[in-house]
Amino acid sequence: MDAPGLPATPQKVCLCPFLPVHLLYIATQLYIIQHPAGESKVLQTVPLLTACLPQAKCKVMIGRRFSEERDVELSTVFSNSGTLILYPGAEATNLEEFIIDAPVYPSTIIIGTWRYFYKNSLFQLPKQVQLKTSTSSHRCLSTLEYAAVALSILEKNHDIHEILLNPLQALCSFQLQRGAQICLSKEYLMKNGLYPHKLRKMELLMNSL
Repeated sequence: MDAPGLPATPQKVCLCPFLPVHLLYIATQLYIIQHPAGESKVLQTVPLLTACLPQAKCKVMIGRRFSEERDVELSTVFSNSGTLILYPGAEATNLEEFIIDAPVYPSTIIIGTWRYFYKNSLFQLPKQVQLKTSTSSHRCLSTLEYAAVALSILEKNHDIHEILLNPLQALCSFQLQRGAQICLSKEYLMKNGLYPHKLRKMELLMNSL
């Protein structure tokens, strides 16, 4: 029993029962580009993703900057006509629509921090695609959720989405049962008129400028 006045000792939980019994077979090669700061986050979703997929099919590359000269593997992958990068930019095509008439069916998809796109010319080589949803919703998804949706589309298997999200849903459930609070995004608050009035007014003003 915890001493009076001291915070309760965190309870250990295991997500193993919520992981697939066997690693999920996929034909698509998945690359996760992760910023070093994200590696230390306690509740990051990348470990859950790698626990569900074969190591050869899910590669995590950690770094701040990448170049064609130094990162030969990524340079080769990014230059391949069958490689897509998930980036909701102005030139991005909806993934579901793209694969219908794609001259080469995508064999690889890259998911990473969007700021990489501006800092690394390497990231501008692949065809840009986005999920069929709004930009504001894009900002609310985790890496695992991006991967789950994208892979279910590319593999034409909706079960993949449910299988990959199962451990994440369990993790969220454990957190809520132990007192975690639901935090709504700024986009959600503004859309539903819940964002502080003065800040919302300033936000709209800056957007108009």
